[in-house]
Amino acid sequence: MGFARNAEQLTSLEAEIKGAGGSCEMQSCDVGDGAGFAAAIEAVAERHGRLDIMVNNAGITKDGLILRMSDEDFDDVLRVNLRSAFVACRTAARPMMRGRFGRIVNIGSVSGITGNAGQANYAAAKAGIIGLTKSIAKELGGKGITANVIAPGFIETDMTSVLPAALREAVLPAIPLKRFGTGSDIAAGVSYVSSDGAGYLTGQVLSIDGGLAM
Repeated sequence: MGFARNAEQLTSLEAEIKGAGGSCEMQSCDVGDGAGFAAAIEAVAERHGRLDIMVNNAGITKDGLILRMSDEDFDDVLRVNLRSAFVACRTAARPMMRGRFGRIVNIGSVSGITGNAGQANYAAAKAGIIGLTKSIAKELGGKGITANVIAPGFIETDMTSVLPAALREAVLPAIPLKRFGTGSDIAAGVSYVSSDGAGYLTGQVLSIDGGLAM
């Protein structure tokens, strides 16, 4: 099951997966609508009779220095970036517990580890993802369910493509691998922590950041 930002993304993702020989089911959903999001997850679990892996990757930014950041901008980012993950984990836990198996992967950020000027809301949400995930790992581990965080650094995405060139040039020297990451770098990490080989890995934060947060 995949959730995407808009219909165009859904169509593109579906074509890519099917073109690679896979099968998929796509659904558009507002993750900020807790009740609607939970219902969408429950419907998929019921339709397929199980839910094995949940990857929470929703994220928005509303950057600004804290003296200028409004309550609304702070709350909106936490609602999408943190509360939606909580809702998804809570909803997914039920079918995973019934199946005595589950992999929960929450996408955090290096900002949630180091903080970032101008991103108090985003960093707070991503730091919250770490605490949420560690708590879930302790609560659900006895049911065969693992929960881990992937913390990306600067990754080539739509979100980072709008960064000023001066900022990109300033960040690059601080990355030991001297490049921004790619979606494939993150996908590889998600694939690992979701795999049978990671069955004894839980409550961990895997930073995929080229060494930025060392």
